[in-house]
Amino acid sequence: MIYGLIGFFSGIISGMGIGGGVLLIPALLFFTEWSQQQAQAANLLFFLPTACAALLKHKKEHTVELATAKAVLPWGLAAAAVGAMVAVWVEGEVLRLLFGIFLAVMGVLEIWGAKKNAKAEGQEQKSGKDMGKFKKL
Repeated sequence: MIYGLIGFFSGIISGMGIGGGVLLIPALLFFTEWSQQQAQAANLLFFLPTACAALLKHKKEHTVELATAKAVLPWGLAAAAVGAMVAVWVEGEVLRLLFGIFLAVMGVLEIWGAKKNAKAEGQEQKSGKDMGKFKKL
Protein backbone atom coordinates (compact mmCIF):
# COMPACT_ATOMS: atom_id res chain seq x y z
CA MET A 1 0.00 0.00 0.00
CA ILE A 2 2.79 2.43 0.88
CA TYR A 3 4.43 1.92 -2.52
CA GLY A 4 1.15 2.71 -4.27
CA LEU A 5 0.73 5.93 -2.30
CA ILE A 6 4.32 6.98 -2.94
CA GLY A 7 3.93 6.27 -6.65
CA PHE A 8 0.57 8.04 -6.81
CA PHE A 9 1.76 11.26 -5.20
CA SER A 10 5.08 11.22 -7.06
CA GLY A 11 3.14 10.83 -10.30
CA ILE A 12 0.93 13.81 -9.49
CA ILE A 13 3.96 15.97 -8.65
CA SER A 14 5.73 14.78 -11.79
CA GLY A 15 2.69 15.53 -13.94
CA MET A 16 2.75 19.10 -12.64
CA GLY A 17 6.26 19.45 -14.04
CA ILE A 18 7.91 19.76 -10.64
CA GLY A 19 9.82 16.50 -10.73
CA GLY A 20 8.58 13.45 -8.90
CA GLY A 21 12.05 12.58 -7.60
CA VAL A 22 11.84 15.43 -5.14
CA LEU A 23 9.11 13.44 -3.40
CA LEU A 24 9.89 9.89 -4.55
CA ILE A 25 13.43 9.55 -3.18
CA PRO A 26 12.77 10.97 0.31
CA ALA A 27 9.51 9.01 0.59
CA LEU A 28 11.23 5.75 -0.31
CA LEU A 29 13.96 6.48 2.23
CA PHE A 30 11.65 7.48 5.08
CA PHE A 31 8.84 4.96 4.61
CA THR A 32 10.65 1.87 3.32
CA GLU A 33 13.85 -0.03 4.01
CA TRP A 34 15.40 1.01 0.70
CA SER A 35 18.96 2.32 0.47
CA GLN A 36 19.81 5.67 -1.10
CA GLN A 37 21.13 3.89 -4.20
CA GLN A 38 17.93 1.85 -4.58
CA ALA A 39 15.75 4.95 -4.18
CA GLN A 40 17.74 6.88 -6.76
CA ALA A 41 17.66 3.92 -9.17
CA ALA A 42 13.87 3.74 -8.76
CA ASN A 43 13.69 7.47 -9.46
CA LEU A 44 15.62 7.00 -12.70
CA LEU A 45 13.22 4.23 -13.78
CA PHE A 46 10.27 6.42 -12.76
CA PHE A 47 11.70 9.29 -14.78
CA LEU A 48 11.94 7.41 -18.10
CA PRO A 49 8.22 7.20 -18.98
CA THR A 50 7.65 10.73 -17.69
CA ALA A 51 10.47 12.09 -19.85
CA CYS A 52 9.26 10.15 -22.90
CA ALA A 53 5.73 11.51 -22.48
CA ALA A 54 7.06 15.07 -22.13
CA LEU A 55 9.30 14.64 -25.17
CA LEU A 56 6.41 13.37 -27.30
CA LYS A 57 4.23 16.30 -26.22
CA HIS A 58 6.96 18.85 -26.99
CA LYS A 59 7.70 17.17 -30.33
CA LYS A 60 3.99 17.31 -31.21
CA GLU A 61 3.94 21.02 -30.34
CA HIS A 62 7.17 21.59 -32.33
CA THR A 63 8.99 22.99 -29.30
CA VAL A 64 11.99 20.67 -29.51
CA GLU A 65 15.17 22.18 -30.91
CA LEU A 66 16.68 19.12 -32.57
CA ALA A 67 20.11 20.68 -33.12
CA THR A 68 20.40 21.52 -29.43
CA ALA A 69 19.09 18.10 -28.41
CA LYS A 70 21.63 16.33 -30.64
CA ALA A 71 24.45 18.44 -29.20
CA VAL A 72 23.42 17.87 -25.58
CA LEU A 73 22.44 14.19 -25.77
CA PRO A 74 25.93 12.60 -25.81
CA TRP A 75 27.06 14.74 -22.87
CA GLY A 76 23.91 13.95 -20.92
CA LEU A 77 24.33 10.21 -21.50
CA ALA A 78 27.99 10.36 -20.48
CA ALA A 79 27.18 12.34 -17.33
CA ALA A 80 24.39 9.89 -16.44
CA ALA A 81 26.77 6.94 -16.81
CA VAL A 82 29.43 8.63 -14.65
CA GLY A 83 26.79 9.60 -12.08
CA ALA A 84 25.50 6.02 -11.92
CA MET A 85 29.01 4.67 -11.38
CA VAL A 86 29.73 7.24 -8.66
CA ALA A 87 26.41 6.45 -6.96
CA VAL A 88 27.39 2.78 -6.75
CA TRP A 89 30.87 3.53 -5.36
CA VAL A 90 29.88 6.18 -2.82
CA GLU A 91 28.52 5.09 0.55
CA GLY A 92 24.78 5.55 1.04
CA GLU A 93 25.16 8.14 3.81
CA VAL A 94 27.46 10.30 1.68
CA LEU A 95 25.10 9.98 -1.28
CA ARG A 96 22.17 10.93 0.96
CA LEU A 97 24.06 14.00 2.18
CA LEU A 98 24.92 15.03 -1.38
CA PHE A 99 21.30 14.57 -2.44
CA GLY A 100 20.13 16.66 0.52
CA ILE A 101 22.57 19.44 -0.40
CA PHE A 102 21.37 19.26 -4.00
CA LEU A 103 17.73 19.62 -2.91
CA ALA A 104 18.59 22.53 -0.61
CA VAL A 105 20.52 24.38 -3.33
CA MET A 106 17.74 23.79 -5.87
CA GLY A 107 15.16 25.03 -3.34
CA VAL A 108 17.13 28.22 -2.71
CA LEU A 109 17.55 28.79 -6.46
CA GLU A 110 13.81 28.28 -7.02
CA ILE A 111 12.92 30.76 -4.27
CA TRP A 112 15.48 33.26 -5.55
CA GLY A 113 14.18 32.87 -9.11
CA ALA A 114 10.57 33.30 -7.97
CA LYS A 115 11.45 36.47 -6.05
CA LYS A 116 13.39 37.80 -9.03
CA ASN A 117 10.45 37.09 -11.37
CA ALA A 118 7.97 38.65 -8.95
CA LYS A 119 10.14 41.77 -8.70
CA ALA A 120 10.41 41.99 -12.50
CA GLU A 121 6.64 41.56 -12.88
CA GLY A 122 6.06 44.25 -10.26
CA GLN A 123 8.30 46.65 -12.17
CA GLU A 124 6.49 45.85 -15.43
CA GLN A 125 3.11 46.49 -13.81
CA LYS A 126 4.36 49.73 -12.27
CA SER A 127 5.75 50.98 -15.56
CA GLY A 128 2.53 49.88 -17.28
CA LYS A 129 0.46 51.88 -14.81
CA ASP A 130 2.69 54.90 -15.32
CA MET A 131 2.31 54.58 -19.07
CA GLY A 132 -1.46 54.41 -18.64
CA LYS A 133 -1.42 57.65 -16.68
CA PHE A 134 0.83 59.23 -19.26
CA LYS A 135 -1.49 58.27 -22.09
CA LYS A 136 -4.45 59.85 -20.28
CA LEU A 137 -2.63 63.17 -20.04
